[in-house]
Amino acid sequence: MRSSGRNSRSSSGGGRGNYRGAGNKRDEKQQRAGRPRPEERRYDVGSSGGGDERRGKTGARGAAARGGAKGGPRTGGASQGGRPGGQGGQQRGRGQAPARSREYDAKIEERNRARYDKPRVTTPKTFGEQEGERLQKVLARAGMGSRRACEELIDQARVEVNGKVVMEQGVRVDPEKDEIKVDGLTVATQSYLFFALNKPAGVVSTMEDPDGRQCLGDYVTNRETRLFHVGRLDTETEGIILLTNHGELAHRLTHPRYGVTKTYLAAIQGPLPRDLGKRLKDGIPLEDGYARADHFRVVENTGKNYLVEVSLHEGRKHIVRRMLAEAGFPVEKLVRTHFGPIALGDQKSGWLRRMTNTEVGMLMREVDL
Repeated sequence: MRSSGRNSRSSSGGGRGNYRGAGNKRDEKQQRAGRPRPEERRYDVGSSGGGDERRGKTGARGAAARGGAKGGPRTGGASQGGRPGGQGGQQRGRGQAPARSREYDAKIEERNRARYDKPRVTTPKTFGEQEGERLQKVLARAGMGSRRACEELIDQARVEVNGKVVMEQGVRVDPEKDEIKVDGLTVATQSYLFFALNKPAGVVSTMEDPDGRQCLGDYVTNRETRLFHVGRLDTETEGIILLTNHGELAHRLTHPRYGVTKTYLAAIQGPLPRDLGKRLKDGIPLEDGYARADHFRVVENTGKNYLVEVSLHEGRKHIVRRMLAEAGFPVEKLVRTHFGPIALGDQKSGWLRRMTNTEVGMLMREVDL
């Protein structure tokens, strides 16, 4: 049994020896055939060949493997019939492009500079930034409605720019220079403010009063823009008075040349003669000349108490009180109800309201603005 064991071990050892011997013989055959051993096979193309036969073949196989795996072109060395060693082996082993000369690099750089140093092409205004703002945007900012509503105004041919009706969308305007009208009324597109105040009795018609009395400026102290009052009202006279920062409009509304009509309600004591209206229209002689009313009518009569309406375009101081007093009917209470086309309406005493775009347009039309 022991001898059989030794024989088995020796036979097994002999088997291993035979296997090793077979492996050595196979390696020798591969070496004679020019093929590397499995552990010496390399599949990189970046190794420096130096003319070694095995490295040249290895580089060719690596290049072929990479090119075939990625679907890209094979290297030039692989198409030369697999010549071992020499220059072909070096090219297959390196797989690198030849270095460019300095002259070639200089030409490339010069060409790139010439490409980017070309003069800039200026595009026409239709493709670049256009001047002005879109008309519908200007109208919307002026309070004429949403942009969609302003576009409908343009489609309805209700908008004019510098006297010409706009018939298409996208027209650009300069709000500071162009005259824009909607339904014949000028739109205040600039940053102007227009207010109507129902002035109570006892308020002085100035923006500041050195004596500390209540004045118009007390109603607009929180406004960032300085406002001006259009004309004046007596301290004891109530009613509508306009405030704005549009200097030209304020000047024209008070200038006698434009003759803007103001309407007043006056409380007087009767009885009144039938020809009082005719006398006021024909003219009442005053210290500074004749004063004429444009319109007169009796609004209400209760016993001896009369409420009359007087309209005139003059703006002299205390003109209505002086006219009625000269005619023999002193005024007990006076209220201005209209300034041109702007009506006091049901606005409460002491209330300040912002005028609508339609009202501003009517005022500007009144004085040819």
